[in-house]
Amino acid sequence: MVSKQIHLHSREEKQAFKVRIRKISGQLRAIESMLDEDRDCPEILNQVVSARKGLKSFAEKLINEHLHHCIDGAHGQADGKKKLKDLLDVLERYVE
Repeated sequence: MVSKQIHLHSREEKQAFKVRIRKISGQLRAIESMLDEDRDCPEILNQVVSARKGLKSFAEKLINEHLHHCIDGAHGQADGKKKLKDLLDVLERYVE
């Protein structure tokens, strides 16, 4: 389990992440609506692909931000190693 750490994102960074998440949430709601409307499976799958790509893009951006801001900005070598280990633990599950 990853320990809970405080991490402060800039207002702009938070807003950009929230915009991405809202778009993904909208795509997931659209999938639910499409199921309720008995839409064709290929149409639903196209929306699933879009949501999946959105999540992948979000994760890649978050990983990039973590590498550049959190690990680079670590308070000493021990802190940097811990942050890198925590990231690697999560990435092992991400690539499954």
